[in-house]
Amino acid sequence: MATAVEPGSEPRTPLRTPVSLPIASLLGAIYVVAAIACVFYAVPVLWNESVAPQLGGFTFVNIALRLVAQLAVTIALFWFGRKFLGEHPPKGVHGGIFLMISTAITIFFIWRAAAMNFDGSAGTIVSGVIAAFLIFVAIRLFTGRTGRSAMIGLEEQGWFSTASYKRSLGQKVRRLTILGILLIGGSGIYSMIFQGSLPENWTLAMPHDMNPITVLTDARYSVPLFLIALTLWVAFRAVNVPSFAEFLIATEAEMNKVSWTPKKRLAQDTVVVLTTTLLLALFLLVVDLFWGWLLSRERIGVLPGKPTEPDKAGKAAQQSRW
Repeated sequence: MATAVEPGSEPRTPLRTPVSLPIASLLGAIYVVAAIACVFYAVPVLWNESVAPQLGGFTFVNIALRLVAQLAVTIALFWFGRKFLGEHPPKGVHGGIFLMISTAITIFFIWRAAAMNFDGSAGTIVSGVIAAFLIFVAIRLFTGRTGRSAMIGLEEQGWFSTASYKRSLGQKVRRLTILGILLIGGSGIYSMIFQGSLPENWTLAMPHDMNPITVLTDARYSVPLFLIALTLWVAFRAVNVPSFAEFLIATEAEMNKVSWTPKKRLAQDTVVVLTTTLLLALFLLVVDLFWGWLLSRERIGVLPGKPTEPDKAGKAAQQSRW
């Protein structure tokens, strides 16, 4: 017997329409660029104009407090960005943000190079056509299947995630890999700082009599900090990328199967190898000297012998004549 069920009186919350991956990636890219400009440009400018004069100008305390302020702004913007994306962002949005920012930077530098290589109105037209064509190609790429696959594939590699991949396996090899990446990145940053290759401000010259653009203020400090953060992130994420992490885990598993030689046996084998090498070198030296002496005899004449005193006198007279 069928019974009628009275529908509930509670109102249902309408589902939010999900944003497409290209639109979400574009909005995220704009937010990331604005956040970077705020941290590395707006905060230093406002600090130097408002706070630095009260702290005595260029001092250690001034720089330390400004770095703390930049770090606080970075954390706040990162937290707000996570809230901006929502709890369930479209799959591949992190990879899409990275690809869109990289594409925008590439298009800008190609346009700048084309505009600076042509003078006058011809340069404006040529550079504008090139920029429009590249923007059109980028739009078609990111709105098509190829761009979607690239964004999702880049995110699935794990470069934009904080999760660890099988963290209990391959710990020794992973730690050594992290140490190697940190040593390479740290030595490069160290040489860059102490060789004085960084300018005070990073400024780009612009074409068509446009004013130069200050990309980064206080580049001597901002660039090393950015590179340090990038090196730490790459060192952490490289050993957690699934494909590379599996390789490291397999490497440690194979290394654990190796039967290592004890120290005493290793020392004995080293002495044997060095002794054999020395005896072999002495043997080859004796053989070389013997055959050199034998083949340089006058009766054999294969190798030229030592010049006699008359020969030396004749050569000396010939040289003095010249």
